[in-house]
Amino acid sequence: MPRPTAAQFSYGSVTVVFATLAMLLLSRTDSGIGVAVICAAALGLGLLVAVTVPLPKRPKVRTAPAPAAARTHRTIEDIEIAAAHTERIGEHSLHR
Repeated sequence: MPRPTAAQFSYGSVTVVFATLAMLLLSRTDSGIGVAVICAAALGLGLLVAVTVPLPKRPKVRTAPAPAAARTHRTIEDIEIAAAHTERIGEHSLHR
């Protein structure tokens, strides 16, 4: 899960504070249950706002092609063939 951004924190917090104040002032509730319901609703609204804040777009990363040495995959047979070829070249140069 990605970490929340600063924008998500700030928008969510501001929403919770203002929604709580607005609902408490508009409802004029005095009971503890009413205040708890309003606080829970404000927290839910703040969470909804924080989740729906658009995330910044990530730049597309271009990868460089692998170096030639990394692309070369030699098998043991290839190495043995190259060694035998090198030995034959060496034998020919000795006979001259």
